[in-house]
Amino acid sequence: MIISQTEIAIPNAQNVSVTENTLTVDLEDGRTLSAPLGWYPRLANATPEEREHWRLIGQGSGIHWDDIDEDISIEGLLLGKRSGESQGSFERWLATRRR
Repeated sequence: MIISQTEIAIPNAQNVSVTENTLTVDLEDGRTLSAPLGWYPRLANATPEEREHWRLIGQGSGIHWDDIDEDISIEGLLLGKRSGESQGSFERWLATRRR
């Protein structure tokens, strides 16, 4: 577990699953977080196989998808933050996938 600047313990992730509509993360403290997949455009546009190819980073403080170059922090999920990627950056990424 890491401690944020506000001295609140942020639990680490233990497992991740992604469906067509939802990102779900199981935390080490027993909670399960879910967020709409639409909050993360790269995940929403990924294939099912790409969505399954994730790994925990920072001892579980974040999740990374190599195939789509996406990172999501557990702290961000707990705070209800959506992807911070700009529309221009996302559109350039999407264009490379169409090639």
